[in-house]
Amino acid sequence: MRAGPTNLITDVAGLRVGNAQNNALKSGVTVLLGGKPFTAGVHIMGGAPGTRETDLLSPDKTVEQVDALVLSGGSAFGLDAASGVMEGLRAMGRGFTVGDLHVPIVPAAILFDLLNGGDKSWTTNPYASLGRAALDQATIAFPLGTVGAGTGATTATLKGGLGSASVVLPSGHTVGALVAVNALGTATVGDSPHFWAGPWEIGTEFGGRGAAISYPRHMPPTKLGGATTIAILATDAVLTQAQCSRFATAAHDGMARALVPSHTPMDGDLVFGISTGAIPLSHAAHDTLALGHAAATCLARAIARGVYHATPAPNDPLPTWSMQHDT
Repeated sequence: MRAGPTNLITDVAGLRVGNAQNNALKSGVTVLLGGKPFTAGVHIMGGAPGTRETDLLSPDKTVEQVDALVLSGGSAFGLDAASGVMEGLRAMGRGFTVGDLHVPIVPAAILFDLLNGGDKSWTTNPYASLGRAALDQATIAFPLGTVGAGTGATTATLKGGLGSASVVLPSGHTVGALVAVNALGTATVGDSPHFWAGPWEIGTEFGGRGAAISYPRHMPPTKLGGATTIAILATDAVLTQAQCSRFATAAHDGMARALVPSHTPMDGDLVFGISTGAIPLSHAAHDTLALGHAAATCLARAIARGVYHATPAPNDPLPTWSMQHDT
């Protein structure tokens, strides 16, 4: 397997990503938008999730496709980011048609970043406007690290961030990952610069720090308070809503490979799985197995990239990877 041309989720044709953040707030929003509605599923393994419209993604529900997905900081306040995205999509004429009205379908997930040193003394919830701004910024190329939903993200020992990665399979299908890394656990091994995701690194996409992993015999340090790593896995393979949910389920293995521990009672770890439906499956059983494996390895890489690309800001509670290990 090889990375796509940009090594971003937007290597899946038709997808765009927009980010908006408030640096004083130390929080932000990330929006994934398709050129047209896309099939989506979801799988939640964390014990403390925060979501909006995810019930619609169950295979037995009427609406099978969505217009956009939102990843947001702000804990429960951040769910309002989807409202701003809905308003923007409605202005574009996007949404589920009901008579002469359009109702955009915008599932969302949030992470907890309320104790990260940012100014949270707002009088009006800022997340709807951040959601609209992120939608307006949607493009194919976008930065990683301290942007969008990853602006105020942290791990147990280092600053977190927004990560992305892609892979092209021998079948011709592309898989891409987008993740806001805000974990209770660690992304690196002990005090070393090496990432848990190291065995799946392609080239030097997170510093060539994949070797010399020594697994500890005790649980690595964890941070107190809220956490949550939220991600989107995308493919151009034709998948049903049920298959999208299975695709998301497989991707959670990548989260467990890259963050130790993961899926804890205090994390709201969640993965959306989406299909743009551009390329049919040639061999359903083999292709879906390969897609699931690719989703897991791609998410592990994206998590490491999010932490690797984080940048320092005033009042940060934790150092960045580069502050600790870049030489």
